[in-house]
Amino acid sequence: MKDIHHTIRRVRSISPVAIGTTGTGKTGVVVDRSAALAVEFEFDYGTITATNATITPTVLHGDVTGTMTSIADADLIGTELLAGIPAAATRTSGTNKNVSKRLGYKGVKRYVQCKLVSTITAGPPVAASVLLGYPNNAPLAT
Repeated sequence: MKDIHHTIRRVRSISPVAIGTTGTGKTGVVVDRSAALAVEFEFDYGTITATNATITPTVLHGDVTGTMTSIADADLIGTELLAGIPAAATRTSGTNKNVSKRLGYKGVKRYVQCKLVSTITAGPPVAASVLLGYPNNAPLAT
């Protein structure tokens, strides 16, 4: 049996929290991915009651932490749109509330970061993690 326990590392980027002020959102920590060849962003969304609410992730990368830029679609596996939450006439658990979504990165920049922005004030709880895989030196510490 194969395991992934020692070949991945999870970095909490945005701790679980209400998303906050309209248009401001929450910005995650900058993650150094130099020890890993693969990156996956994971976004967790809690209960959303407002049908007009949208939550949009933005993912950034850079060679240095002070000059992070938006990641081009060509460097993503999936899209920011699909990793977000659209407005919906009804909310369904596992689809557009109480759901986790993910977005892959196949670029070569050393640093990555994510941000979540909502269209409503005092929005739902959110969280984000960055998963690092295919380490340069395995096993990774747990």
